[in-house]
Amino acid sequence: MSTLSIHPVTENERKLIEQIAIWYETEWNIPQAHTLKRMNHFAEGKIVFQLLLKTNDRPIATGGIYSHVGLIDKEPRLGIHRHWLALMYTVPDMRGKGIGAALCREIIATARHKDIKEIQLFTDTAENLYAREGWQVTERLEIGQRKIAVMQLSL
Repeated sequence: MSTLSIHPVTENERKLIEQIAIWYETEWNIPQAHTLKRMNHFAEGKIVFQLLLKTNDRPIATGGIYSHVGLIDKEPRLGIHRHWLALMYTVPDMRGKGIGAALCREIIATARHKDIKEIQLFTDTAENLYAREGWQVTERLEIGQRKIAVMQLSL
């Protein structure tokens, strides 16, 4: 039987950060160098915190709360929001098993512990997942070919 554990990522965990950079490049074409730079300097990269979910010590998912996300560059008015659930990733062989939802709940619990009152996210692929977890759509955007839902959760 597998055991899930949560691990807060710190900027000096080079091996974990390298793995996350590979995941992000594979999934979203985010250059590894960009992720390495951002995660090696959490404060400068505007990362509030990043969590890693493991099963039997194998990293399987990650995500975090960021104070700046790429959507703000396209829609600067959204910069009024300071806490964004972002870069949620689950390894392909663990998808569809509730791992993303479990990680989301851990991130929300950590945010509450840090006295964060509200979190936003944007998605064009997982709106139903977040809606099941209590997130509400606050607006819809079309950027290029993407139909994006901006969602909010009050803590």
